[in-house]
Amino acid sequence: MKKELAEGIVTCLRSGFYTIQAGPDSFTCSIRGRLKRGPAGADRVAIGDRVMIDPAEATIEEVLERHTSLVRLAPTPRGLYKQVLLANADQVLMVFACAHPDPHLRMLDRFLVICEKQGISPVIVANKADLVSPEAAEALFGRYAAIGYPLHYTSARSGQGMEAFSLLLKDKLTALAGPSGAGKSSLLNAVQPDLGAAVSEVSMATERGRHTTVVRQLYSLRMGGYVADLPGLKSLALWDTQPEELDGYFPELRHLVDQCQFNDCSHQNEPGCAVRQAVAEGRVHPERYDSYLRMRLGREK
Repeated sequence: MKKELAEGIVTCLRSGFYTIQAGPDSFTCSIRGRLKRGPAGADRVAIGDRVMIDPAEATIEEVLERHTSLVRLAPTPRGLYKQVLLANADQVLMVFACAHPDPHLRMLDRFLVICEKQGISPVIVANKADLVSPEAAEALFGRYAAIGYPLHYTSARSGQGMEAFSLLLKDKLTALAGPSGAGKSSLLNAVQPDLGAAVSEVSMATERGRHTTVVRQLYSLRMGGYVADLPGLKSLALWDTQPEELDGYFPELRHLVDQCQFNDCSHQNEPGCAVRQAVAEGRVHPERYDSYLRMRLGREK
């Protein structure tokens, strides 16, 4: 007899069990044995995956093709393990405060490189914009809009930019990233009361139990869509990125590379370097160039 399967989305991973939202119904499922015997070295099922389940047996029968994967490569005794933090993300919202705390823009630069490499659309949210003047906010974050990244200034306290922020989330699967204190919870609470508190509670529990129980979860939005808080993204390293490919992940640098005098130019001290010339002429922001050099030399933090 043919099984009656249902399609759903993986919304939670907890201790080896998966919560699947299939229409109005929710199921707690395990992975069918044959899926466990698939290729080693990678997560076979991740939050955000679209899957086919057998509701009667509470098993995941098939993982549908992923459109995107936000991946962390973790070193293990058996080699690098591909940990899928989130599957099928439409975008990554990177929330950094304009002040209190001061923004760690080298961290933001690293996040942007990761998104560029993994083909996921990044959106920069400059939060707590009410704490600084518009000119000061522009001096910090305007460099990113100038090279084509979507940039939104927000303040949950004053309401600045909150309507646009809500529209960013509507009907999308969104990864939320950013340092502690940037105001992610306040933004989420402004969109949907108590949502930020729920996200923080699970994130803190995951951090406390990071060597034992790991919880990864999507949060449903009443307006449509899901949000995933990814606190572990801040420790994401560029494990699989070679120094010579980095300039391709900086939008303001990649078109300059073929103008350098040498094909293998490292953009550090070679004569005839088009990148260094662009920095000297103010066409490339010096702090972005510094971030590039730090990543190339393995000093990106």
